[in-house]
Amino acid sequence: MTTLYGIPNCDTVKRARAWLDEHNAAYTFHDFKKQGVPEAELDQWLKQPGWEALVNRRGTTWRKLDEATQNSVVDAASARAVLLANPSLIKRPVVNWGPKTGVTTGFDAENWAVNAL
Repeated sequence: MTTLYGIPNCDTVKRARAWLDEHNAAYTFHDFKKQGVPEAELDQWLKQPGWEALVNRRGTTWRKLDEATQNSVVDAASARAVLLANPSLIKRPVVNWGPKTGVTTGFDAENWAVNAL
C-alpha cells in the first residue's frame, strides 16, 4: 500500500493527492501536523532517498530558521533533529510506494507515471 506523507494544506501535497485520485491509486495519507513525523520511517528516509532530498531549503520554514540552525544541518543526524523539530521543513510529499519503487520526495507527475503506477 502506498503511503503519502505531508501536510494537507500544502499546495504540492494537494496536487499529489489529486493526481493519485485521478489515477485511481490506492494510498493512505499521513498528516505530519496531526500524526507527527514517524521517527522509524524518518530514519529510513534519511538513508533513502537521503537527508539532502528531505530538507526543503527553498521553503518558508527554512528561511525562518536562524543562520546557526541552517548551518548546523550538515549530515543525517543533524538533519534528523531539525526535521523532527520542524516537520514543515520536510520536502513534501514524501511517498512510500512500497518495495518496488521505494520512497520519493516531491511531486513530479511524469516521474510518478513512469515509476509509481
